[in-house]
Amino acid sequence: MRKNTRGFSLIELLIVVAIILIIAAIAIPDLLKSRQAANQASAVGSLRTINTSEVTYASTYTTGFSQDLTQLDGTTSPSTVVAAGLIDSVLASGIKSGYTFVYTSKPVSGRIDAYSLNASPTQGTGNGNFYYTDESGVIRQNTSASATSSDSPLAG
Repeated sequence: MRKNTRGFSLIELLIVVAIILIIAAIAIPDLLKSRQAANQASAVGSLRTINTSEVTYASTYTTGFSQDLTQLDGTTSPSTVVAAGLIDSVLASGIKSGYTFVYTSKPVSGRIDAYSLNASPTQGTGNGNFYYTDESGVIRQNTSASATSSDSPLAG
């Protein structure tokens, strides 16, 4: 029987596995932080998109702002007051990139001249900032609870 066989010993394999586990333990928290930052940036971008879409909607249809996010969505051609085609269907559904968007229209005498929009991190996505905006276009942020019009404006 041959004693000089080629291959790795069990100790060598265990050392390699231990090194891989140490590298993974260092890298995974940073990966999760990066993902959270990307989701927050996406939420702020989505709020800006909705604000711009609302201004476009109000100036195009002269009926005030939309009643809900689905009126800003639409794949029909030509665009209509109930399917404006200004945002994509994912954003119109109210859930995107780990955030839930809650749109509230504020009608006065049949015309919607005000709205508010909250973005909250969904369950299971870890800690995240809460965001708020309205017809003023100012995006506000709160780190611990649902953001409101009294919270600090987002810097930048």
